[in-house]
Amino acid sequence: MDKKTSLLSVKARNIAPYTAGEQPRGGAFIKLNTNENPYPPSPSVLRAAASFDYGRFRKYPDIEASVLRDLIASRNGLSPGNIVCGNGSDEILAFCFQAFFDTADGEAVYFPDITYSFYKVWCGLYSLNYFTPPVDVNFEIDTADYCNNGQLKDKPRPAGVALANPNAPTGIVKPVSEIEKIIAANPETVVIVDEAYGAFSNETCLPLIKKYKNLCVVQTFSKSYSMAGLRVGFAAADPALIDGIKKIRDSFNSYPLDCFAAEMSAAAYADGAYLKKTADKIIRTREKLSADLRKIGFTVLPSGANFVFVNKPGVSGEALCAGLRSSGILVRRFAEPRIADWLRITIGTTAETSKVSEALKLLTSRPSFQSKNDTNSL
Repeated sequence: MDKKTSLLSVKARNIAPYTAGEQPRGGAFIKLNTNENPYPPSPSVLRAAASFDYGRFRKYPDIEASVLRDLIASRNGLSPGNIVCGNGSDEILAFCFQAFFDTADGEAVYFPDITYSFYKVWCGLYSLNYFTPPVDVNFEIDTADYCNNGQLKDKPRPAGVALANPNAPTGIVKPVSEIEKIIAANPETVVIVDEAYGAFSNETCLPLIKKYKNLCVVQTFSKSYSMAGLRVGFAAADPALIDGIKKIRDSFNSYPLDCFAAEMSAAAYADGAYLKKTADKIIRTREKLSADLRKIGFTVLPSGANFVFVNKPGVSGEALCAGLRSSGILVRRFAEPRIADWLRITIGTTAETSKVSEALKLLTSRPSFQSKNDTNSL
């Protein structure tokens, strides 16, 4: 046996971790690369923070974040046993992948080839096989790809399904009626619907929780509630699935959500009017930015999220991303071959997004941007 040359495990040496969007420490950037909300949290959150008893920090928090959990359940016509809260939807999703999915030979977790890239990371971390049906030329998910139920010999048997709706990074929304077909076609495996951006569309699978025991809906406070810095998310599912998530949670960290985050999130969740106001504002800005970019020759996918996914035919996405950065604007670009020339642009304020369209108009008017092979003339 060869002598071990590293103190790290094989997994730690070889896994390709998730790469988060840049969080700049210096410089005055318009930051539109990580889908943060451009508006502050609800005034209810500020009032809750002002009256918070900071003496509570010396004690461990309520394991279940009961006030927040019960509020989420009540708002959606569910019971507390249908809800579990955690440190952002990423933690909840990581628990779900461990709680729900096993992949024997010939089995795999299904999710699209273009979607939230953390899904592949979790499969690698938890030694799960995965299968990625390709989205079509319009970046749409084909419902039939997730309804084979083990009947197609050229595909692995589904050991579970993970779907982001709206999808990321495309922003495309799949109607709940289509997702329900996938849920119904996979009764013996869990279908996770990741609704991180659901507040910016008119689609949610939460009403289906009572109908399907194999459905788990995950949401976050990071985007729509303007609370990315507090890291709060939740899952809604049949109590048997929630109990499975809790077993994984309590084998890792039985006090996942701190008392301050739980109380601030409850204040935010209770203010549905403020959520609608800010979401509507973001939607209007999203539609204006989409129209402005189409006028200058960009392809803009239909979005139900707080971002748009765009490209300029014949122009390098790498060059555009670098050009925007040199103009003080951060957006997100992914290196995967199918989308390397596309940019994901978070919806900021009206003023911020106007600067984006102005900068892109200026950049793409340069002769050097007429060939996507030229990335050196910024």
